[in-house]
Amino acid sequence: MPTRLSNVARLTVAAVSAGLLTAAITLPAVGGTGSLVVSATEELNLKPMALVEPPLSQTSTVYDARGNVIARFYDQNREIVRLDQIAEVMRTAVVAIEDDRFYEHGAIDVEGTVRALVKNLSSDRLSQGGSSITQQYVKQVLLNAADTEQDKNKALEASYARKLKELRYAMGVEKKYGKDEILRRYLNIAYFGAGANGVQAAARRFFGVPASRLDLAQAATLAGAVQDPNTTDPSRGKKARELLLARRNVVLDRMAELGRITPEQASAAKAKKLGFKDVRLPNGCGDSDYPYFCEYVRRELLINPAFGGTRQARERAFAQGGLKIYTTLDPKAQAAADRAIKKHVNATDNALASEALVQPGTGAIRAMAASRGYGSSDKKKQISYNAVADARHGGLIGFQAGSTFKTFTLIAALQQGMKVDDGITVGNGYNAPSAAAFKNCAGGGVGDPSWTVTNDEGTPGFKTLRTGTWGSVNTFFMALEQRVGLCRTVETAKSLGALRADGRKLQEYETFTLGINEMDPVTVANAYAAIAAQGKYCTPMAITKITASGTGPGRTTSYRPSCRQALDPGIADATAHILSGVFTKGTMRGVGGIGRPAAGKTGTTDGYASAWFAGFTPDLAGAVSIGDPRGSQRHKLVNTTIGGRYFPLVAGASLPGPIWKDTMTAALKGVPATPFAPIDTGRFGGCGDDCAPARPSGDADRPDAGEPALGEPDPGEQGLGELDAEELG
Repeated sequence: MPTRLSNVARLTVAAVSAGLLTAAITLPAVGGTGSLVVSATEELNLKPMALVEPPLSQTSTVYDARGNVIARFYDQNREIVRLDQIAEVMRTAVVAIEDDRFYEHGAIDVEGTVRALVKNLSSDRLSQGGSSITQQYVKQVLLNAADTEQDKNKALEASYARKLKELRYAMGVEKKYGKDEILRRYLNIAYFGAGANGVQAAARRFFGVPASRLDLAQAATLAGAVQDPNTTDPSRGKKARELLLARRNVVLDRMAELGRITPEQASAAKAKKLGFKDVRLPNGCGDSDYPYFCEYVRRELLINPAFGGTRQARERAFAQGGLKIYTTLDPKAQAAADRAIKKHVNATDNALASEALVQPGTGAIRAMAASRGYGSSDKKKQISYNAVADARHGGLIGFQAGSTFKTFTLIAALQQGMKVDDGITVGNGYNAPSAAAFKNCAGGGVGDPSWTVTNDEGTPGFKTLRTGTWGSVNTFFMALEQRVGLCRTVETAKSLGALRADGRKLQEYETFTLGINEMDPVTVANAYAAIAAQGKYCTPMAITKITASGTGPGRTTSYRPSCRQALDPGIADATAHILSGVFTKGTMRGVGGIGRPAAGKTGTTDGYASAWFAGFTPDLAGAVSIGDPRGSQRHKLVNTTIGGRYFPLVAGASLPGPIWKDTMTAALKGVPATPFAPIDTGRFGGCGDDCAPARPSGDADRPDAGEPALGEPDPGEQGLGELDAEELG
């Protein structure tokens, strides 16, 4: 024995196999400044010890309604697979190079440990572990379970005390599992380099194939990579790839030496190039083709208790749980929305267009699109928030909804018994008669007699529920809201899911009906979808089922629509009947319909700060908004160029309406047209107590003053549509 070992304590390690003493190995105790003396009863009590095996971090995958992958999320790029999903040559290669007697020895490989001992005695440090695959698996489990750097260093420390504990864990693993299962677990936990954890992720990352299709050269490459995955990481450059190629050839030589392959097979495989394809797996919404919908799904998983008891549990499951998340996204509808927006608005325009499509009767979100790219490049005018959704789902404050809110006042009027031809005589200006004329839901008077709401275009006169809606006449809807009650209008809006995009309470001022509240397209589209579904309101829904991770089929949880009857079906049908006239006799007459029953409402805010269109068929509803995210009040849609086209002003029918029309035409192509339920004429037809006054003799053929001229852009919408609460209060 060399002199340098004279002061080193000697330990006798009893290797136990099948309950019998099979070998005795003398190992040097190392570490610290003095010798380490370990008692045989305390430190060498080699009895099996149960290993706690936390679930491995896996990639979560998001799918559209047709089963196509739309996004992936992971802390560690890993996909757990069964042993039969791993090519046999891969299993052979890793056993040959890492532990060729794996299927012959127990938890402790005495021969391997002796070889390691000889190597260590000729070195000043622990240079060879002699670890079996089982021991390596144990080390990887302990490393993956470590929460801190200190714990990770402890799991890797070069001490025999740690080694002995590892051996006890290995004995427990061998007692718990068969050899095939241990090998499967090892191949799923091992790190191969290039961010690939587990053999499936490594096969895809290195070669673009699943683990089941690895050939000999590829298998030898991955088997060689596990020894020192950081040094041989092929994504690091030429030097690392040269080292990995050399290591691959070592594996092939070893396989030939053991008779696992022929020398000819080894030579043929060694003649191949490394073949590293550097297939990067997308991670997160920024890498998705549908970033806004993806962000909605991600946020929904984190905030909704239906997907886990605590936010921490939901975050861990999403980032590490290997979930398969199936969603409502319809690729056809999404493509239609993307094309329509791209046709009318450029990604580099100052104006931002956003659109959401929702299925009536389920609340299923079918598409979410925006004109800007998702990212952090100011040069490309990208945005890093969800322009289509509310703040809870990654959005910001949205844009004021304008005259799309007039629909809630219309519904409130129908609920109070007004008929479609009941109306009010109005002028070009409206002033609240008193503060008490408009009471918020707390009972406070919020009318402002000093403020005049005007119609910049259009004519005064008698307006019915139909003609006032078709012409979107501000003064009519102010008078109508006064009649039905501000709080009644607010409660109607709330019953259809109206919530401010920023999460604050709805602002309840006299101009509520003119759309002073900032909204997002998902919320507005979903409110209109409830009208299309004969008053059945459903919470917006993006996730249909989630399958938990596992090597088998996994546990699947399905999620059904959450719906309630918000409106009397007859009220909803009458509302749809009136709104359908917007395309033929109202503000969308110059744009036209979509060749099937449809209804909707334009929305233009005060001074053209933002513009909207919300509409629906019985099969699909959608809302489009457009405004300048730099600040819609400071940067209004006046004298601006959008999509290469100059606009002196942008109204609801100027851009949002055409985008909606193009989207719906394409999204519903090939879908049989569904008619609206007919209006109950006995209940809502004609007029009751508020009929039109008798016309002077000779005016019988005069067109109704509330019917706008062809191409007239949202007459009467220019009033008090977008004022700050302070200005109104």
